[in-house]
Amino acid sequence: MKTTSYEKRWELRPQFQDIQQRLSPELGISPLLSQLLAGRNITTPEEAEMFLSPKLSNLHSPFLMKDMEKAVERICRAIKEGEQIILYGDYDVDGVTGTSLLFLFLQEVGAQVSFFIPSRIDEGYGLHEQVLQKISKQGKQLLITIDSGISDNEQVRFAGQKGMEVIITDHHEVPEQLPPAYAVLNPKRTDCTFPFKGLAGVGVVFKLLMALRKSLRDQGFFNGATPPNLKQYLDLVALGTIADMAPLVDENRILVKYGLHELTHGKRIGIKALKEVCGISESTITSYLVAFRLAPRINAPGRLSQAIKSVELLTTEDYTVAQELALSLEKENSQRQQLEARIVREACKLVEATPQWEERQSIVLAGSDWHPGVIGICASRILDKYYKPSILISCNEDQGIGKGSARSPESFDLYEGLKASAHLLQKYGGHRAAAGLTIELDQLDAFQDHFEKVVSESIYQDDFVPSILIDAEVNLREISEKLIHEISLLEPFGLCNPEPLLSSLAFDSYSSRVVGNGHLKLTIKEENLSYDAIGFNLAERFSPVLKGAPNVPHQGKTKVKIAFIPQINDWQGIRNVQLKIRDIKCVEE
Repeated sequence: MKTTSYEKRWELRPQFQDIQQRLSPELGISPLLSQLLAGRNITTPEEAEMFLSPKLSNLHSPFLMKDMEKAVERICRAIKEGEQIILYGDYDVDGVTGTSLLFLFLQEVGAQVSFFIPSRIDEGYGLHEQVLQKISKQGKQLLITIDSGISDNEQVRFAGQKGMEVIITDHHEVPEQLPPAYAVLNPKRTDCTFPFKGLAGVGVVFKLLMALRKSLRDQGFFNGATPPNLKQYLDLVALGTIADMAPLVDENRILVKYGLHELTHGKRIGIKALKEVCGISESTITSYLVAFRLAPRINAPGRLSQAIKSVELLTTEDYTVAQELALSLEKENSQRQQLEARIVREACKLVEATPQWEERQSIVLAGSDWHPGVIGICASRILDKYYKPSILISCNEDQGIGKGSARSPESFDLYEGLKASAHLLQKYGGHRAAAGLTIELDQLDAFQDHFEKVVSESIYQDDFVPSILIDAEVNLREISEKLIHEISLLEPFGLCNPEPLLSSLAFDSYSSRVVGNGHLKLTIKEENLSYDAIGFNLAERFSPVLKGAPNVPHQGKTKVKIAFIPQINDWQGIRNVQLKIRDIKCVEE
């Protein structure tokens, strides 16, 4: 059989027959679910039980984190002595939810606490001396960072000179030299024994809350009263963890599993108002709804105006105020979408106007009227389209400075790539797949050339072919409501725990049509069974292929295979199995 692939490379995960034979009878689950677990490195019945039934009691002790005891001791002292505590958060969803979480807890235990969120436009990411100067004049004695600070050595030293002690809570990559803070909570520290390194910023804050509550309770602080119920805060933890694309395994899986329940059934006023604006008040909240409905709206003010509005939404107890704030977030999210669409169009034109652009291994673009608040999303769109490390830079011609956002495929470590180009940058930071930078505009051309060289020397040409990982190849008759229910036990889905992707055997009995706004609808027949399959936004790409257009190479009889996610479609009270198409491959005999 000769196979013709369109754009994406299909990779079939190894089939773990021995693990299937061990897990399936012992746990009473299907061989397919056993295969899906094995593909997630879950190979024993004990590991499978823990994964399929995550429990809060399985969370690691927060005191395993380096400096946790120091941080707790200092915050407890500040609470008891009535010191002025200020939280210095970040403007993305992770920072906003972490700030809200710590603020609400400290308020509940009677601390003197306030918060500050820098403007993405005016101050930018991280600590800033001019802000610290103002904070010190307000008499603040203890400053706690959320989702930032790990690279701000000079700023932390400046805060100390102004009489403030600093506790850093962060999860970004750790530089060689730690800031001179009172305590630094970051599981990625090389000297940190905390066993899970993938916490989001809000997750690090939640571990701090666990430790604080225990210490206060052990000290008799609550005097017989009920300590704060940390479970009620897991809605915020789930929001920040999913939005920051933290891996949904280990502790994150537990926190998000329970957090989604809180998002669905919890009583937080701001979340209720936001769900109403999104039109999902009656929905069971999933990681998908968080990522594509709730999180973008919480993120919008931090991109276009002031993220403080999002913190106010998540911390208010006034429903009228919450409704007003939710509507404001909705409006800003619409503005963000319009800006994003324009910038992406302009960026694509710049890419394709570059001589021999297809031969380049990286994309570095700059625009003087690109809003710095949305270029991160736009960089993601450029990455999706061209599948190369992509950096978009918003230029401030008056200051001679550019602020950039970068995104990369898994094959290239973006943080290390920027580190190798650090001599051309004012500042940089981030992760393997996403990062930010500041650059002097007169260094832009040199950076573009140097970054291209770094990327070219780091990866192979095949790394630029997007691939999809198939968990298993199945007969369509194996797909049933019972199996789909089994697969749902793997939720919540996200990074490192994606929705299981299956592929069909080759078939030739189908009909196709375009429905809605460019969606592809297939009706597949296998033996005596019929299946509906839907490919959202795939009509333009695959309709010519399925209809045997002249530009599609084929010899003999063309058969089709689909990569799909099985799901239940419940429409007007009628339930049936539906296959959500991710990709289509033509197979020629």
